[in-house]
Amino acid sequence: MTTTAINPTIYRRPRPEKGFWSWITTVDHKRIGKLYGYTAFVFFILGGLEALLIRIQLAQPEAAVVTAAEYNALFTMHGTTMVFLVVMPLSAAFFNYLIPLMIGARDVAFPRLNALSYWVFLFGGLFLYSTFVFGTTFAPAGGNLAEPISALGRAPNGGWFGYAPNTESAFSTGTVIDYWALGLQILGLASLIASLNFITTIFNLRAKGMRLLRMPVFVWMSLVVNFLLLFAIPIIAVALWMITFDRQFGTLFFDASLGGDPILWQHLFWLFGHPEVYILVLPAMGIVSEVLPTFSRKPLFGYGAVVFAGAAIGFLGFGVWSHHMFSSAIPPVAQAAFGLATMTIAVPTGIKIFNWLGTMWGGRLRLDTPMLFAIGFVAMFVIGGLSGVTHSIVPADWQQTDTYYIVAHFHYVLFGGAIFGIFAGLYYWFPKIWGRIYSERLGKIHFWLMFIGFNLTFAPMHWLGLQGMVRRTWTYDEDLGLGP
Repeated sequence: MTTTAINPTIYRRPRPEKGFWSWITTVDHKRIGKLYGYTAFVFFILGGLEALLIRIQLAQPEAAVVTAAEYNALFTMHGTTMVFLVVMPLSAAFFNYLIPLMIGARDVAFPRLNALSYWVFLFGGLFLYSTFVFGTTFAPAGGNLAEPISALGRAPNGGWFGYAPNTESAFSTGTVIDYWALGLQILGLASLIASLNFITTIFNLRAKGMRLLRMPVFVWMSLVVNFLLLFAIPIIAVALWMITFDRQFGTLFFDASLGGDPILWQHLFWLFGHPEVYILVLPAMGIVSEVLPTFSRKPLFGYGAVVFAGAAIGFLGFGVWSHHMFSSAIPPVAQAAFGLATMTIAVPTGIKIFNWLGTMWGGRLRLDTPMLFAIGFVAMFVIGGLSGVTHSIVPADWQQTDTYYIVAHFHYVLFGGAIFGIFAGLYYWFPKIWGRIYSERLGKIHFWLMFIGFNLTFAPMHWLGLQGMVRRTWTYDEDLGLGP
């Protein structure tokens, strides 16, 4: 009997990738997930600094920390950053790292496209922020259109929602809105590439025997989110091309003085914008659906109900957009229809909340950091959801529109909801991602600082809004009595 020597060069275990260049060229889903997370965290810091300047300016009546033009740029870039450069890529970080692991796949379906989506996203974010250096605009607030403004104000200034006519060339001179529109187009392309990749991965690369209704809830919510991206991003892309053509090529889509319709922009934006809310929140719902059973030490209550409620939220999200437009003179019949639709979408959301409560009920709860953030998510999202349901009542919505009540509402949904859920996932999978155990003491300090600080910041805004504090204004009179 003869033996054949094993060639060690053939059977040698591959060495792990090392060095800076290996991160630049990687197509590994775990590394790309980390790149998304690190990049989003940098933008999180920038968005937080912008928010801090906004709050310092509004801390006292008639303050002059920043000018009106600078304030417009700050709140525009803060909203754009938090929606498109923080919450969405943080969700993408979890999608990249966890989906292949959870469904038993070696990687995503198209690893090179996955890497491309990250680099396109990074370029889009840098392109948006390059306007602080290269953008040009002028300050009509000073009464002189030829008066240049400071570097801080040299950024997109039409609001993150980009309402016409604020974004038309007659109202916003210079190039900053063009940077904003093209930057969002680039970010949308990255999202479309990623969504096709994840949908293909989930449908085609599941382990043998893993039927759809055996997938983890997080994978289900990821699937719903990526379908939402696939159908919602083209809508905002069309609207952004229209605003670009209005500004650059003399078309008249949104110019009311020449036969255009600025309300068309609102319809297109919110047709994208309301599904976008669930693009931001559903990944956090998926994370919380994984965390709560673990730290309640019992299975998720009503798996099927949670899954189908998530799918229903995604479907109904396309049918409620005009509740953002009740004050824009849409017909009464449409107001009634969208008011009812807004009430309806609260039903699957309520199903999820009661299933999460049912999961914790009777469980042996362990209040570790991930569980605290998950419970914080449920509590804050309930508050945001209840204030949101009030918007389905048209007369009440008329009073609340463009006040700080709305600011409070969507921060309870998107920060109290999405960000709390993302931090729950970050702590939950921390050992898996980084191979070490985090400090439980520091984690709990982090939770309580963020929980208390968040509520101290945004809870009073409900009352401020109902007392008449107008949003998107850089200062307010002392006579209003809102200073304290």
